[in-house]
Amino acid sequence: MNKIQLVILAAGKGKRMQSELPKALLPLAGKPLLQHLLDAVDSSKLDVPPTLVVGVGSDQVKSVAGPRYQYVFQNEQLGTGHAVKITEELLKDKATHIMVLYGDHPLVDAETINKLGEAHLKGKTPITMATVHIPDFESWREGFRDYGRVIRNTLGEIEKIVERKDASLQELLVREVNPSYFCFDANWLWENLKEIKNDNTQQEYYLTDLPSRAHKNGERITTVSIDPVAALGANTREQLTVLERILSEGR
Repeated sequence: MNKIQLVILAAGKGKRMQSELPKALLPLAGKPLLQHLLDAVDSSKLDVPPTLVVGVGSDQVKSVAGPRYQYVFQNEQLGTGHAVKITEELLKDKATHIMVLYGDHPLVDAETINKLGEAHLKGKTPITMATVHIPDFESWREGFRDYGRVIRNTLGEIEKIVERKDASLQELLVREVNPSYFCFDANWLWENLKEIKNDNTQQEYYLTDLPSRAHKNGERITTVSIDPVAALGANTREQLTVLERILSEGR
């Protein structure tokens, strides 16, 4: 999978964590959140060191991750779409495909990374995305309430991803959620990132607007169903505690 360049978004401030550390450096089972992901990448079939998008506390992140990686600085946090867009100057014409993962999602394993990348190369579509099917939002799955909902049409095709804050009551009932793990054709990605808008409640540029663009253009989207545990992230102290418990149970 040497044609795939991995971009890891690790610019989060972690305000809700009540910590001075960048969110990606919060400790989990004895090492930073980001390090869990980097270890999984090292065990995967990806053989090109990732590019890390960093922000506040960038020097701390760089000191932990080390010199193996390329770094891009996000001066303003304007959303995931913006975070990926600023890597274009570094990666354009150097990568055929772009995979996007997150520094605060530490339970992604090598199997998930390989599954996403292999499905993308096989599917030959502009977008490949992971989705998660859950029975409910109870117990350790409660954190998925904050995830975007995958909205499909009657043919089973993905029409769009709706973020929780923009979702209707009916859309919030959907039990297929989006962890935002994507793989893109690089040229398609750079072209379509120019077109996304920030007309949403957060006034941010969402990477998750790209599936709806592909659907409207009549382009296919490859989907990969993954283990819900691999999709869990940490936005609050409570969610971090859930991750600690899952790791302690050996899941």
